[in-house]
Amino acid sequence: MSIGVLALQGDYDAHARMVERCGTTAQRVRCPQELKRVSGLIIPGGESTTIGKLIDRWGLHEPLLERARQGMPIWGTCAGLILLARRVEGSDQYRMGLLDVTVRRNAFGRQIDSFETDLPIRGFPGGPIRAVFIRAPLIIEVGPEAEALCETDAGVVMVRQGNLWGTSFHPELTDDCRMHRAFIELARG
Repeated sequence: MSIGVLALQGDYDAHARMVERCGTTAQRVRCPQELKRVSGLIIPGGESTTIGKLIDRWGLHEPLLERARQGMPIWGTCAGLILLARRVEGSDQYRMGLLDVTVRRNAFGRQIDSFETDLPIRGFPGGPIRAVFIRAPLIIEVGPEAEALCETDAGVVMVRQGNLWGTSFHPELTDDCRMHRAFIELARG
């Protein structure tokens, strides 16, 4: 089994290293053929507009939607969350529309406003998860198909919807592998 990490732009190497620390093969995904070989996919943080354009350019849009419909677990972190969202406040940018949420881009401020905090996540044992926020989006509306798993004072920062996860933060930038292990277990099904 291997976990794919969409490797078009953004922080895909950090996710790949975390997957491998968990004892699972990480496959960098750049084309539909590589997508066919993975059991789950992580869409990393980066620049959501650029990643969206590259998804379209490399012919990944329809294959991604099809794999999601087939039940393959997909986890979007930061920019990946924006790409999975059904709605992006004030924007018509590319998105897959899979997660029943509305997100606000850069809701926590500019790069200089980046921060870390410990967050309890419903269903994750072992205490709070260290969360790194870098120009992060905020989930401002959770539709009936999705479930909020984590909130800050500002609002919702993690959701789950069946085989889909979305996080505003970057767990791959910490030493804590619990979220990646849980995602791998979801992909093992």
